[in-house]
Amino acid sequence: MTDNLDELIRLWFAEDIGDGDHTTLSCIPADAMGKSQLIIKEDGVLAGVEVAKRIFRAFDPALRMTQYLHDGDRVKVGDIAFIVEGRIQSLLQTERLMLNIMQRMSGIATRTAEYVKRLEGTGTRVLDTRKTTPGLRLLEKEAVKIGGGVNHRIGLFDMILLKDNHIDFAGGIPQAISRARDYCRAKGKDLKIEIEVRNFDEIRQVLETGGVDRVMFDNFTPEDTRKAVEMIAGRFETESSGGITFDTIRDYALCGVDFISVGALTHSVKSLDMSFKAVK
Repeated sequence: MTDNLDELIRLWFAEDIGDGDHTTLSCIPADAMGKSQLIIKEDGVLAGVEVAKRIFRAFDPALRMTQYLHDGDRVKVGDIAFIVEGRIQSLLQTERLMLNIMQRMSGIATRTAEYVKRLEGTGTRVLDTRKTTPGLRLLEKEAVKIGGGVNHRIGLFDMILLKDNHIDFAGGIPQAISRARDYCRAKGKDLKIEIEVRNFDEIRQVLETGGVDRVMFDNFTPEDTRKAVEMIAGRFETESSGGITFDTIRDYALCGVDFISVGALTHSVKSLDMSFKAVK
């Protein structure tokens, strides 16, 4: 979980509450006590409970949570994930922020779990991408892991991924790989190097050059993917990317690739429906 979560929570509350939640402050006495429960309204995989704890604690340490479900649990309509007791003003002011985070994380975990199930028995693992919400990347990638997926690189700093533009600007595949390796040696960086290829000629260039850890097949058909995997023949890890949908992902996995990256896990996911309702 992100190390700067407390700072993010502070910014989120500043964005939402501003100079005061005047609706709550105007009609709820400061000393009024109560409790609310998180109700699941859609089947899926739960994620974000640990973040919710941090949100409640940051806003009002006196809030008390009774937890029934955990991150990664499969949930169904009507399940109660937790109950929170304390000042009603605090319950109302934390409600939307907590729900926004939990609904999005649970939506990502749920969709990831569907992709993972789709790949059962193939040995291929589903990866996320950098197509994330600014400021929420680490939480969204945590949700992918909760759903059974695998994180690709976190950002631009923890892996070298030579994509088409890098290759074209560098003057070609041999030049891009050579410069990446020289850079790692000069900077004392122990970074994995992955390279994107667009056709079989580029695969041959990678095989002749060597020096990488993984080869990404960009927008290949399943038929071409199978041929590409055979060409690599275990020399490097393999990854498929580009235009792969839930309906076609198993076809690619059956070609023998090690990984398939899916931007849709984070960039266009549907939030999981849930609500935070007063317990009367």
